[in-house]
Amino acid sequence: MSKTVRDLTAGTAGGIAQVLVGQPFDIVKVRMQTAPKGTYTGMLHCAGGILKNEGPLAFYKGTLTPLLGIGVCVSIQFGVLEWLKRSFANQNLRKGKGGEGGRTLSGEQLFAAGVMAGLGNGVVSGPVEHIRIRLQTQSNTKPTYAGPFDAIKKIYAAHGIAGIYKGQAVTLLREATGYGVYFMTYEKLIQREMAKKGIRRDEISPMNAVLYGATAGYALWAVIYPIDMIKSRMQTDGFTSSTGQKYTSTLDCVRTVWRTEGIGAFTRGLGPTLIRSPFANGATFLGFEMANRLLSSW
Repeated sequence: MSKTVRDLTAGTAGGIAQVLVGQPFDIVKVRMQTAPKGTYTGMLHCAGGILKNEGPLAFYKGTLTPLLGIGVCVSIQFGVLEWLKRSFANQNLRKGKGGEGGRTLSGEQLFAAGVMAGLGNGVVSGPVEHIRIRLQTQSNTKPTYAGPFDAIKKIYAAHGIAGIYKGQAVTLLREATGYGVYFMTYEKLIQREMAKKGIRRDEISPMNAVLYGATAGYALWAVIYPIDMIKSRMQTDGFTSSTGQKYTSTLDCVRTVWRTEGIGAFTRGLGPTLIRSPFANGATFLGFEMANRLLSSW
């Protein structure tokens, strides 16, 4: 199996693990981010309302889209990341730095690889998350869309490809910034353990992979949460003035939220995100590392 195919396959395993673990927390986050101020008193109020009014399966509402799409997204992330890591390692080797095989990359190299991984991922994650958020926030009694494919069909018919990619500019900003920090944090922790213990990557404990993934997840959200909130607002906004459009652009969204709701709106829904992060991101890296070890033995 080629290294690229292995990376893409292992990335898909990590993406599926991420969705299955993180989806219930994500719907609470999105509801809190997009609801009018004062709708929920906190995370438990929001989660309790979903459970009471919509039932336990509501926590997996819109899961099919991310299960299919996020698997592809994380596959792209790791595919781009690992390819660039190998490219940087070859550069280091030619320059006589980076240790054995040039594989000890600098923070700048890892950040750059993460940024490119995020941009590659953003091309797919933008529409995937847009459709997921539409399904997560629609009325349970009179839903606009019957499911992800119905949502894609209706949005495309009414607004074209631009409708599918609504909120894409802020999505790309979020992905590039966040994944630069995300992968740099994880890889530096991996490097540290390998150097400290004198071990190979495949000898690192799976529990440490979970721990490092959880830490990387917290670093990611510490940087991007306000951007993510704006993305959610843009992706739940109406498409035109006749369909309830509130924001004319990303900057208009930032200004409007700041003026009408204050700085607190930019961190609304942070609680479920911080609870979700160690589980979802730990599962992502555990899925990737374990799948990679298994595939490497074939």
